Amino acid sequence: SRTTTDLTVIRKRLLIDGDGAGDDRRINVLLKSFIKWCHSNVTPEEGFTQYQRMLGTLTQCEFSMGKTLLVYDMNLREMENYEKIYSDIGQSISSAHEKIAECKKEIQRAKRIRKNRQEYDALAKVIQQHPDRHETMKQLAALDKELQQLSQIKENVEDKLELRKKQFHVLLSTIQELQQTLENDEKMESDEASQESPAENGD
Repeated sequence: SRTTTDLTVIRKRLLIDGDGAGDDRRINVLLKSFIKWCHSNVTPEEGFTQYQRMLGTLTQCEFSMGKTLLVYDMNLREMENYEKIYSDIGQSISSAHEKIAECKKEIQRAKRIRKNRQEYDALAKVIQQHPDRHETMKQLAALDKELQQLSQIKENVEDKLELRKKQFHVLLSTIQELQQTLENDEKMESDEASQESPAENGD
């Protein structure tokens, strides 16, 4: 891609030009000086002086190139470090999301447990307000016994009431018979008195 090509050109430029302080110009000057030195007819002293200058320039270029390589290696290590940090951050984010999801589940479980506990407490209060089974059966037995006693009392009262009805009926019949007898006696006495009165008047 274009970006990769640009990076390659920049890297080559840095390798040649060092930190951009004119190393490419030094190399060009060095090459020209070397060619000129090879074809020059100077004295040995002047040739040695030019040779020393070329060595100095070459040393400067090598130093700049070494410095550039060190910077390049350092940048590579920093990039690797940044990539590792980025990867660690990504893992931390994923772990944080997992922990958040787990915490949400724990919260839901805690809410469910709390709700169940509240329902259990409410049910326990309702149960405590009612007697236990043994006490309930005991109360039912007592009520059944009392009901039987009341039924017996009711039967006795009904029997007595029936007896009183019969006695009252007999009493009414007796009173009616007695009243009829009295009426008959009064009528007989009245008839006898009526029969005696004419006889007395005839005397």
